[in-house]
Amino acid sequence: MIIVGLIGQTGAGKSSVCQILEEQGVFVVDGDRVAREITQTGSPVLDALAESFGADILREDGSLNRALLASRAFASPENTQKLNAVTHPSITQRALRELAAAELRGFDAAVFEGAALLESPLRDCCHFFAAVTAPRALRLERILARDSISAEAAQLRMAAQQAEGYYTNAAAVILRNHPPYDLKEETKKLLCEMERRRAAEGAETGGG
Repeated sequence: MIIVGLIGQTGAGKSSVCQILEEQGVFVVDGDRVAREITQTGSPVLDALAESFGADILREDGSLNRALLASRAFASPENTQKLNAVTHPSITQRALRELAAAELRGFDAAVFEGAALLESPLRDCCHFFAAVTAPRALRLERILARDSISAEAAQLRMAAQQAEGYYTNAAAVILRNHPPYDLKEETKKLLCEMERRRAAEGAETGGG
């Protein structure tokens, strides 16, 4: 199975690309969804986060105050690394289970979408990377509309990430999600690269 890592800065539009890919029959593992699942109330990851970032990141009912965690986790590179150290092992384990199940179901291609994928152990599972790009002002606009947070909080998240070149330099395919480009047309480049690699893999194994 060909595994693609979908990367890019927050607000670039990775989720929109995933939606297009799913419509084309590609199996998608949403890193944000997995992260939410491993931090459900009562989870060991949640306990570890509370220990690292303060018990008050948990509400009275034991659920995670994501906005408060984000304000602390993205306040410095060191805190972001601390967040990744706590969450990445569980995210990796769950994602690998989902990918293995997808392969058993007959999927021959899968995409893992994650903002911190290049810093994750899952990086080594990917055959190649595709980066989604968009200008900073447009990304900020999208984050504000998507997450209903303050501009200050949104800019804090943006500042915690690497520059665009960090993602594009690692990518075999670049998808431009901003005018005048059409995202569906851009995503065709990724689908073509996936098909090319599937064909090459099949030829190497005698399957095509």
